[in-house]
Amino acid sequence: MYLNNIHILYYVLYCVLGAISGQIASWCIKRMPEHKKVISTDFFKEFKPNYILMIINIIIYLAILSLTQIKNEFLNNIQLIKYTILTPMLISAFVIDYKHQIIPNRLNLTIFEVGLVFAFLSGLYSVNLMTNAIVGMLLGGGVFLIITLIGGLVAGKEAMGFGDVKFMAALGLYFGITNIITIMLMAFLFAAIVSVFLLVTKIKKRSEYIPFGPFIVVACFISMIVPFGYIFIALAKIFTLGMYKP
Repeated sequence: MYLNNIHILYYVLYCVLGAISGQIASWCIKRMPEHKKVISTDFFKEFKPNYILMIINIIIYLAILSLTQIKNEFLNNIQLIKYTILTPMLISAFVIDYKHQIIPNRLNLTIFEVGLVFAFLSGLYSVNLMTNAIVGMLLGGGVFLIITLIGGLVAGKEAMGFGDVKFMAALGLYFGITNIITIMLMAFLFAAIVSVFLLVTKIKKRSEYIPFGPFIVVACFISMIVPFGYIFIALAKIFTLGMYKP
């Protein structure tokens, strides 16, 4: 039995993987801010299902599988595999940054190391793909580094944390030049809308820090699930105030 040209067993497999990955993300969210080992037998001793993260992870997994689909050759499935591995790490970054206003170096380093592996594997398929990943890393980290440094000079404080800089550099390896640019634009757009809302409703004060990581994560998931053409048209219309005609 097939659904969207994918055998139903793959959907079942991804549901199981999604549940497991969601629970692993929950464990990382608990351990990383406390600087405790993630790989530990305590995982089984302190096991407590986090059904919310499991369900969120499963939904994202199924969306990615349906859009990316299964290819015959291994190298053609790199995008599906890297998004599958990246998803629980993105969820961990979202929750940790939201709760603690920090993206742990261990998490950023893991995302970066895994990204390098996929960049190398992509290079076996096409040198252009590997180059695209490396330039995406430099672009993502570079733009955020410049913003952080300028913010520090102008405002006397960080416009965003260096964790965000490392985070964007690592993500550039996964998304490449074009997608990392759209991710940055979406993240800034979402951050502006939410920040204005929080300030107007006085939920947050101007002096209070609003973590930027969650906006990056949401933008990443949109980039993973929504075809680039739709994202480009939407952003073009927003930033040209509706004057863009596709």
